[in-house]
Amino acid sequence: MSDDDPEKLATPDSLAREDQPLDWHEGDMPYSQKFGDHFYCRTDGRLECGHTFLAGNGLPDRWRDCGSPSGEFKIGELGFGTGLNFCETWRQWKLTRLPAGKLHFISFELYPMKSEEIDRALTRWPEIDAERTALTAAWPDEPAGRVEIEADRQTRLTVVCGPALESVMAIEPGFDAWFLDGFAPSRNPDMWSPDLMQAIHEKTVPGGTFGTYAAAGFVRRNLSAAGFAVERRPGFAGKREMLCGVKA
Repeated sequence: MSDDDPEKLATPDSLAREDQPLDWHEGDMPYSQKFGDHFYCRTDGRLECGHTFLAGNGLPDRWRDCGSPSGEFKIGELGFGTGLNFCETWRQWKLTRLPAGKLHFISFELYPMKSEEIDRALTRWPEIDAERTALTAAWPDEPAGRVEIEADRQTRLTVVCGPALESVMAIEPGFDAWFLDGFAPSRNPDMWSPDLMQAIHEKTVPGGTFGTYAAAGFVRRNLSAAGFAVERRPGFAGKREMLCGVKA
């Protein structure tokens, strides 16, 4: 298996896939009818990932360290969506990782998209063509339960299909960084609830971090109440603020 030929590992689970009706704006930009929101920033979702989630978590600089005590750097994500954040993270990881480095990207998604939907949504970025092609080739026809993909010898992807709170509470701890990327808090408040932010904090290693485009007051308060030291930073593409933080 070459570095960019992922191996798909089927993991059955009792959780069934839930469908989400989509519209397509500007040709290839998915829009959720259920949440009334686009899946990524309309300016440039790939660059937003770099600004908000990677830089917001101090990446890729932190990959030069050993990461968690196991030697594996573990990223958690709320909302896999199109897989854009994973593909861009995987691309940058391949450019900067150490020979012995391991990355485990674990995402939580209630409404997993079909392979052809992911492919359509990601074709607008030629920078991640290799990652898009590999992801869609390995993606199951009916994603449900736990989707496990060995992206390459140093990179593993897990997508847990089901309600976020239940799934996060059941996952093993040890997360080094979080990408909090659910739909807008005003449209999907369950993804930003006090209970979910508390569960994320409990699953995070000391010194672990989060980054999010969200800056709503109740999101900031929920993260602070959970135990994160929260910082405001300038948002992407003219957005006034975003949030990032660390577990002391």
